[in-house]
Amino acid sequence: MSDRGGIPLSVVVSAANRNDHLEFEAVVDAVAPVAGPVGRPRRRPHKLHADKGYDYPACRKMLRRRGIIARIARRGIESAKRLGRYRYVIERTLEWVSRFRRLARRYERKAAHFLGFTQLACAVICYRRAVKLDLV
Repeated sequence: MSDRGGIPLSVVVSAANRNDHLEFEAVVDAVAPVAGPVGRPRRRPHKLHADKGYDYPACRKMLRRRGIIARIARRGIESAKRLGRYRYVIERTLEWVSRFRRLARRYERKAAHFLGFTQLACAVICYRRAVKLDLV
């Protein structure tokens, strides 16, 4: 999961042949709190864009329970072209992660080790983005 600018917010490692919509809840719950100007930090995003692979009633219901507006394309109804500008951000983030040679091909046998390297790569991506925006 990433924000609007492509900064990775959460990473979840699962089995290779598991459907994405089955891990959807774990990914949404893995987002760390976002500090706002005043008050309690917002735990979850306001709205969430997803492609047709997440168009299941369980995914929509889970987002509704958490107070998140679902922007999920419907299978057989909506065109995939409308999601292009939102999908590009995720594809770009995945490209940034895959540039790390160790993650492009999985060498680790244990999922915990792979998750650690993936989180480290996401931290490096965040740092590089902060340097580019002159925040550091």
